[in-house]
Amino acid sequence: MERVTHLTIATQNAGKMDELRALLSDLPLVLRPADGMPEVEETGSTFSENAELKARAAAEWSGGWALADDSGLEVDALNGGPGVHSNRFAGGNTTEADRNAALLQLLKETPAERRTARYRAAIAIAAPDGRVWISEGAFEGRIVDEARGTNGFGYDPHFFVPEHGCTVGEMDPALKNRISHRARALIRAREILERICR
Repeated sequence: MERVTHLTIATQNAGKMDELRALLSDLPLVLRPADGMPEVEETGSTFSENAELKARAAAEWSGGWALADDSGLEVDALNGGPGVHSNRFAGGNTTEADRNAALLQLLKETPAERRTARYRAAIAIAAPDGRVWISEGAFEGRIVDEARGTNGFGYDPHFFVPEHGCTVGEMDPALKNRISHRARALIRAREILERICR
């Protein structure tokens, strides 16, 4: 297998890009955001399907190897919602604050003990010849009303992790990068990444 030195990341989310750079910093890969790539319509019904759609599109667009993730929040009291719609369930052109407010509105009658939730991530790695590898990871917690902390992004200030006694928004980024859903999915994806870049 030809050694790969560059990997296109199918995201324009700066927070996600920072996390991936930290998680993959020990590999001899230059990570490039897919700036200018046309937006991929996320028509999949699962995180894995959406990650694969984006990775294939980024590999075709860049002409090289690409990585994409699709991730979101699953709340048990909402039957697994917002799920694959986590970034747009509150409508188009909404902010993170808008989505958090919409989530809390949906949960306003739900007692704390029933607010169990998880972040879920699927990572797809696509080769320019069409091969794709997919891995998944999950991270358990529960939703709290009060926004706590300024680290991370998305639902992190409301995602409380009982075993650490804090929200992900309060969590040291280095700890998050060891235990998050994305980190767990990447652990399984590292084998192929190590093979292509060494």
